[in-house]
Amino acid sequence: MAKESLESISPAPPSFGDVLDARRAIAPYLQRTPLHRYPLLDELVGTAVYVKHENHQPIGAFKVRGGINLMSRLDGDERRRGVFAASTGNHGQSVAYAARQFGVPATIYVPVESNPVKVASIRGFGAKVVEHGVDFDDARERCAADAHAQGARYIHHGDEPLLVAGVATETLEILEEQPRIDAIIVPLGGGSGAAGACIVAKQIHPATEVIAVQSEAAPAAYRSWRAHALLEDETQTFAEGLATRTAAALTQGILWEHLDDFALVTDDELRACTLHMIELTRNLVEPAGAAPLAAALRLSERLKDKSIALICSGGNISPFQLAELLA
Repeated sequence: MAKESLESISPAPPSFGDVLDARRAIAPYLQRTPLHRYPLLDELVGTAVYVKHENHQPIGAFKVRGGINLMSRLDGDERRRGVFAASTGNHGQSVAYAARQFGVPATIYVPVESNPVKVASIRGFGAKVVEHGVDFDDARERCAADAHAQGARYIHHGDEPLLVAGVATETLEILEEQPRIDAIIVPLGGGSGAAGACIVAKQIHPATEVIAVQSEAAPAAYRSWRAHALLEDETQTFAEGLATRTAAALTQGILWEHLDDFALVTDDELRACTLHMIELTRNLVEPAGAAPLAAALRLSERLKDKSIALICSGGNISPFQLAELLA
């Protein structure tokens, strides 16, 4: 069903100029991440494959770009009152890491039984962690209410233009290094990465396709994109980076206008591709970060003879997840 609430009212999307501003804001804090080519990955997919290694970020995930960009813009009063965010892990790490850089108190709400690697990292960056609910959206709803009650700055995972502009810098780096990439494949949870990729790619090289990928066990964003309406759905995927029950208004608006394609993959495909990425790139990769490879294999016939970039969004796989995959 369509989701009708105040949260569905979308702020204005960021412009390409906002992305350039974000690059200047994050440059003192973050280095460019590598864009690597692996012959065995080319062989597996059947075309030229570049991997954008956002798993090399300080928090092991791409979202830190948005966190730094947003935190750098808070005024003194907002910094004193602190920030609240809800997350399955990487958004929370981003906010916690950025808050520490700028001396801002941070409180992060996570679902009960979240990825322990990500939760430990959030605590390690000095944020307060509140465990609530069985999934991300339970934690998100409680977080938003508590932030409002306490007068803190609530940082939505998708409806934040500064986050979208910040994470869009990953696509800017890809196209500066390889201007003629034919397709960029981006994992999608809240949608900031895919929305940011659309803003940049359609400005720099409109012929470059942007393809989003989500687990079919958590298809709310996919169904929302197809219907051009904000929809809810189940979230049963083991890939917590893709596990959102509702679509975000800001990112969906950008995707409705600019996204070229959207693939759904199974959790079994995510498991297989996580192992492929670990083996073929010698990097730790979390399941969401392997989703672009799963999509590339699904779409291999139409991507044949094209140069594609896979955004490896994160490497925060838990020991339990890794042991389960290896078993």
